[in-house]
Amino acid sequence: MRHIRIGSGAGYSGDRIEPAVELADKGDIDYLVFECLGERTVALAQQARMKDPDGGYDPLLEDRFRAVLPICAARGIKLVTNMGAANPLAAAQKTAQIARSLGLALKVAAVIGDDVFEACQHSELPFMEIDGTLQQLGNRVLSANAYLGAAPMAQALREGADVVITGRASDPALFLAPMIHAFDWAMDDWNLLGQGTVAGHLLECAGQITGGYFADPGVKDVPGLARLGFPIGEVGEDGSLVITKVEGSGGRVTAATCKEQLLYEVHDPRRYIQPD
Repeated sequence: MRHIRIGSGAGYSGDRIEPAVELADKGDIDYLVFECLGERTVALAQQARMKDPDGGYDPLLEDRFRAVLPICAARGIKLVTNMGAANPLAAAQKTAQIARSLGLALKVAAVIGDDVFEACQHSELPFMEIDGTLQQLGNRVLSANAYLGAAPMAQALREGADVVITGRASDPALFLAPMIHAFDWAMDDWNLLGQGTVAGHLLECAGQITGGYFADPGVKDVPGLARLGFPIGEVGEDGSLVITKVEGSGGRVTAATCKEQLLYEVHDPRRYIQPD
């Protein structure tokens, strides 16, 4: 049975870069995913784009890519990320520029379509959280984004992209896309897509599943937190999954750390919706 290894290089916008370098260098991975976007960060990115039309992507994009692109290019590791934030096209152009400056010939894809601000701005769409509609908020609305699924990212990989950059996508879809691409999963094979989505949820917050979220000193001790290693998901074409990390890195992966992360992500499984 075929397997792929997916490393989680970041779990939020300000995450440290060293664990991603360790994954690329020592993790024997096929894909490296940077999950760096949330509701707050996409709003901040939209503010940045308003000030600079060429901005609005993750502020650590250049530092991250300068650190990992040479290793990934040398080892054939594909990268998938939502560091495009409010401006995936500008992020892709910047990434291509960084690659050229490093002497690398890489194919960079931008996945767009998540920004639905103009479509929503004057609508009567109801709010889930408050009584009223979107239009009643007037100019207080800063951004509106739809969660994209894995299909366009998988398509970019199929078309030969070395780096895939998106804006707002569902977090597990960043990990599901490499699985769909590598194993040619059908987009209506709900069991496999469900298994891949669970795998994505376990991996998406990086150091959370290797003990960062689990640690409670004196109650649930985790060794080596100062150099916490980030997780690797070894995924089989049947949707099976083994979570591990680079040998010798800090933290731990146990059934308990995995259960905490899964509960953190899914909440009520009877009312659980993903774009895929």
